[in-house]
Formats: sequence, C-alpha cells, structure tokens
Amino acid sequence: MSACELCTPRDVVLENDLAYARYDSNSLSRGHVIVVPKRHVADFFDMGPSEQSAVLALLNDARRLVQKNHSPDGYNIGANIGRAAGQSRMHVHVHLIPRYQGDAPDPRGGIRCVLKDAKGQAANGP
Repeated sequence: MSACELCTPRDVVLENDLAYARYDSNSLSRGHVIVVPKRHVADFFDMGPSEQSAVLALLNDARRLVQKNHSPDGYNIGANIGRAAGQSRMHVHVHLIPRYQGDAPDPRGGIRCVLKDAKGQAANGP
C-alpha cells in the first residue's frame, strides 16, 4: 500500500480530536477546503458516529472561516465514495467548495451537472 497523503495532516487550518481541515491542494475555487478524519478510512459510511460528528463540526467551522476570508455567494458540499463516484484518494475527505456569482454560466442543478449526458439531460443509471 502506498503512503496516503491525507494520513499525515499538513497545512492544517482547523482541527479537533478526530479530524482536520485544510485548503484543497487541487482547489476548484478560492477557499476550497477539505475536511479529513485523522484515522485512515476510505468510506464515509465506515466512519464511526463520533468521527462523522467531528467531520461535520469542522465542516461548520470551515464554513465560518471561508465566509469570513472569502465571502462566497454559496457552497457545494461533497464526498466521493468509491471509484464509480470519482473517489481517487482512498481516504475520506469532504469538500466544502465556495461558489461565487458568475463562476459558472448556469449553476442550476449543482452536482447534478456531473451526471448529465451529451444532450444535457440528467443521466439515468444502469
């Protein structure tokens, strides 16, 4: 197993006993933060209740920090769980992505836009 970049907290902006937050190294917008449990676990649903609570508490703290420092107009929150969902780092991390007026031509639908087919329709599963 190769070294997990998220197992060693770095560039921490917030933390509690079970999780930490840092700015995303592959940021999608100003203030893009990831919240990461300190224990190596790949799946959000495999975290214990206390870990999930710690992650959500830091997500709220991160939102206050980002709001103060960047004043975004909105947010997307997301976690990719499994390779089919786009997870590339097999250590849970929850994204807090600040959104700004005009950062996308038409932001309606938010994350649903990821699952659109070539005709612009919502994609249907198998």
